[in-house]
Amino acid sequence: MSDAVTNAQVLVIGLDPFRVPGPWDPAPVAEAIAVGMADLADRGYDAESCLVGLDGSDDVEAHLSRALVARPWDCVVVGGGIRKEEELLELFESVVNLVRSLAPQAAIAFNGTPRDLPDAVARSLRGGFRA
Repeated sequence: MSDAVTNAQVLVIGLDPFRVPGPWDPAPVAEAIAVGMADLADRGYDAESCLVGLDGSDDVEAHLSRALVARPWDCVVVGGGIRKEEELLELFESVVNLVRSLAPQAAIAFNGTPRDLPDAVARSLRGGFRA
């Protein structure tokens, strides 16, 4: 039995691995994001990603705001790259507050890795506490 809410509108917010500074290989993360997004589609979700860079090339708030008002989202996933790093706490707070303000009807989900996107979405959409 599938946990998917057929055609649920899902926005996945995360970091663009190719625009995160540092000496590291972004390809495996980009591949994992692609797999996670494909898995969402395979489970019946209508999903779109909104990836932001940390290289200064984005007006992150404006970019996220455009994505959040583009359509009525059933669920917004805030990726681990934004949540897990202490130096990104301000960005994480901003993202959550933008979601609450611009997509208040959406469940907010948190995934552990790009590969568990469908599980995070299913968990958020099937219930739990929402004010």
